[in-house]
Amino acid sequence: MFIRKKNMGRASTPLLILIALGFFFATYNLVTMVIQSGSVEGMEDGWEWLQDPIRTITEKKNLKYHVALTATDAPYSKWQSRIMYYWYKKVKDLPGSDMGGFTRVLHSGTSDNLMEEIPTFVVDPLPDGLDRGYVVLNRPWAFVQWLERATIEEEYILMAEPDHIFANPLPNLARGDIPAGFPFFYIKPVENEKVMRKYYPIEKGPVTNIDPIGNSPVIIKKHILEKIGPTWMNISLRMKDDMETDKAFGWVLEMYAYAVASALHNVRHILRKDFMVQPPWDGEVGKTFIIHYTYGCDYNMKGELTYGKIGEWRFDKRSYLRDPPPRNLPLPPPGVPESVVRLVKMVNEASANIPGWDRLNS
Repeated sequence: MFIRKKNMGRASTPLLILIALGFFFATYNLVTMVIQSGSVEGMEDGWEWLQDPIRTITEKKNLKYHVALTATDAPYSKWQSRIMYYWYKKVKDLPGSDMGGFTRVLHSGTSDNLMEEIPTFVVDPLPDGLDRGYVVLNRPWAFVQWLERATIEEEYILMAEPDHIFANPLPNLARGDIPAGFPFFYIKPVENEKVMRKYYPIEKGPVTNIDPIGNSPVIIKKHILEKIGPTWMNISLRMKDDMETDKAFGWVLEMYAYAVASALHNVRHILRKDFMVQPPWDGEVGKTFIIHYTYGCDYNMKGELTYGKIGEWRFDKRSYLRDPPPRNLPLPPPGVPESVVRLVKMVNEASANIPGWDRLNS
């Protein structure tokens, strides 16, 4: 009797192994089919179920991304780039980070006095007058040149901006060939369908195929961005030349151009609301990855927001167009959201530790 049970135990072990392997490969094939399908419609927050063990097996060696921000040689752009690079270095090697190398893509055409401080690749600006004072129109052209001429070791690229601060270590949020982007509440392709159809013809499908994103922040495979880049550049120029489009989209025109260009290449993005926060509208940083300080933060001394009116306490990057903000900025009054407090503290830490902070523009 004992011998019989022992033999039965031996016979069941291979069977259990086969069952386990069958379950693993069934799950793996299901995930692979979903990834390859490229469909993310209606799944704004629903990609967490793509479990990391599968991802680790298939992509472990290729998760690193290259951080690339486009910038000018204006003082306003310089001090923001210095802060951004400072925090990149602080979080790059922390647990959870997939950061690789870093490049400031300088689209001023000539080198500047940050070349030794920040890894920089110089590209040409658009021909004189073509951007019509809309400087970010140079961004897609800068990426096209950089991708053609630079040696980039990483398979993925994070498109970032000078006014981004890394608040937490940022993993690669993309999944295979599906890039990850941040959904902006003010990018509304459906509400602008009439204008969208000038660039995204009806035969391409519904306007809902256009993601509510800009190019930044986006983590994307290099070879996919190489395809999108020229289209993004050409559509940006076409949009700027069209009075109706220019009026409709204003300062976010180039963002719409990237969204349309991606859709024309059948590229959809995983939409990650936790990609970044934008003070003062987002109150808590929490586990989000980037602080984007594009909006002015104005408060009275009671800690009440006075947006649209200069506050008794304020931090607005546009207050420092010609010179960097002074070291040791005063902290906001009690009651101001944590995201604003965190932002000012991070600016202060960077300015306190970057050599020559006040002398850069002298």
